[in-house]
Amino acid sequence: MDRGVDKEASPIVRALAGHLRRIVSFPSREVFSTVARKDGWLRRRQARRDPDRVSIRADLAGLEDLMCRLEQIHAEDIAAVRPDHRPDAINLVHYLALRHGDLRHLQRRLGERGLSSLGRCEPHVLATVESVRAALDGSTPRFGPATLSFEEGRAALDRNTDALFGPRPPGRVPRVMVTLPSEAADDYPLVRHLVAQGMDVARINGAHDDPGAWERMARHVRRASVETDRLCRVSMDLPGPKLRTGRLVDGPQVVKLRPERDLRGVPVTPALATLVTGSEPYGPAPALPVDPSWIERRHPGDVVDMVDTRSSPRDLRVVDTGPGGCVVETWDTTYIEAGATLSCDDDTTRVGRLASVPQYHLLHIGDPLVLTRDLDPAVPWRHGQPGCARIGCTLAAAFEAARVGQRVILDDGKMTAVIESVAADELRLRILIASPRGSKLRAEKGINLPDTNLPVPAVTDADLPLLEVAAAHADMVALSFLRHERDIDDVRGYLRRVGAEHLGLIPKIETRESFARLPEILLHAMRSPLVGVMIARGDLAVEAGYERLAEVQEEILWLCEAAHLPVIWATEVLDQLARTGQPSRAEVSDAAMAQQAECVMLNKGPHVDTAIVVLDDILRRMSGHQRKKTPQLRPLRSWIDAP
Repeated sequence: MDRGVDKEASPIVRALAGHLRRIVSFPSREVFSTVARKDGWLRRRQARRDPDRVSIRADLAGLEDLMCRLEQIHAEDIAAVRPDHRPDAINLVHYLALRHGDLRHLQRRLGERGLSSLGRCEPHVLATVESVRAALDGSTPRFGPATLSFEEGRAALDRNTDALFGPRPPGRVPRVMVTLPSEAADDYPLVRHLVAQGMDVARINGAHDDPGAWERMARHVRRASVETDRLCRVSMDLPGPKLRTGRLVDGPQVVKLRPERDLRGVPVTPALATLVTGSEPYGPAPALPVDPSWIERRHPGDVVDMVDTRSSPRDLRVVDTGPGGCVVETWDTTYIEAGATLSCDDDTTRVGRLASVPQYHLLHIGDPLVLTRDLDPAVPWRHGQPGCARIGCTLAAAFEAARVGQRVILDDGKMTAVIESVAADELRLRILIASPRGSKLRAEKGINLPDTNLPVPAVTDADLPLLEVAAAHADMVALSFLRHERDIDDVRGYLRRVGAEHLGLIPKIETRESFARLPEILLHAMRSPLVGVMIARGDLAVEAGYERLAEVQEEILWLCEAAHLPVIWATEVLDQLARTGQPSRAEVSDAAMAQQAECVMLNKGPHVDTAIVVLDDILRRMSGHQRKKTPQLRPLRSWIDAP
């Protein structure tokens, strides 16, 4: 820098001063005074020639001013977060200020000048705006001590992610979370296999099983982590105030055997069943319990006679026997109910107790439905019958909070109804959306009230057994169906009660209220040391509408990145693969998009181990193409290397 030149002078001044210094033998005050006047003249001339530049600069200055004012407004909230989260909270507030208005016109003008359009500013909002202003002036940005630089903003998200989930696996950023099935409580080899395949976080769902099972699951994860030398953390879900339908009366105890038929209806493969002693399963399902001594007298080739529920005579041929039972086959469709008589050469027995067939209401558009406080089993109802369908609702608070005209969404969006009348113990609904052939409403299915403000806490004393297990064995707790930042404060109070303030806290965003109040929820969550956010796309899609899910999901990702908080991408990721062993094309693309998150959750299924391997491969491949919203411009060698 030439002596005598103002440090804030533009490159034009510095270049002109250097040129004049080479002409004269020594610098003089007169020369530099002339240069300064020249610079001011050039600035005014440039403003006359480029009024849009002046307008852009004013818009950017207005954004910075709005950020400072919003930071002052939220000073109390920012001061309440943990000191290590304070820069995260400030950056979040700056991002809210940035997104306060419509910036698309400004973005277009910035892009036309080859400048950043502010589209990737989430981790470092103020630094981005200041850098764009400096580039517009042709100067070097000068960040204040409280401004997060680009590198510091990106590092903050990585630091918070590693603190919650542990060090990242080699080759990919997102961790893999897996929901453990109930069998994991007593099947250690299953848990060990999942950890070895690549499970980074084991999720224990507190809506199922009991404290003993939760503890055994967590212990299995810890043991497997040591034996496989792979870090795997444990997350426990608080169930929250989930609304569900009540019970229906039990259906008949009947089993249907149906052989496989060709296109002409001719049987080509017989239906199989197992006759069992009732103590241990034997052979393929379904199982029919009978007298053990009767089974001992059976041999391959025996023919068992019976009459099914339709009074049709049927033959069951014994094809295999063993200590636990025998396998029979039939070439005719057969309905066998509890108490049916089986006979083989006058040696008879009766079929024991069978599982009841689940019953359901069959509802069409326009049908009435009554939700009741009464949780006694309801009688199944079908469209066209006299009267109407009735079923219990498990959350009593819904009857005080619901209002006429509000929507009720049933069974994860399969049906939508509207409330027509409200009574002390009943909500009378009218079905608005259902399948053209009718939709089945079964017991224990979800009920969502997206328009209703439910005054129910997300955590109660009933959750203490789970929290005590989490305090001893988990690394983080996920909070289900929260609606307000008060729910965050409540769960933190319960964590203090059980000595578990050290646990990570994961708000699950799955209601409209939690999405609408997400900034406040994040600021209150950052009062805890470790924080993450789960996008629970199942219930969120039901409440926000499937058509809005992609939009809502992106907004959650943006806001959490601005807060430097890791996100868990959850619900139905590679779901078909986990259930059937064969993925759909759409879910593979969805799994690839999960690269935007820091953790991806798989649900339980018989092929979830395969799903872990496939997801790991997809995320590793995508890591070379994208990080959050930023494309990674590696060489495109797919065509060059192709044979």
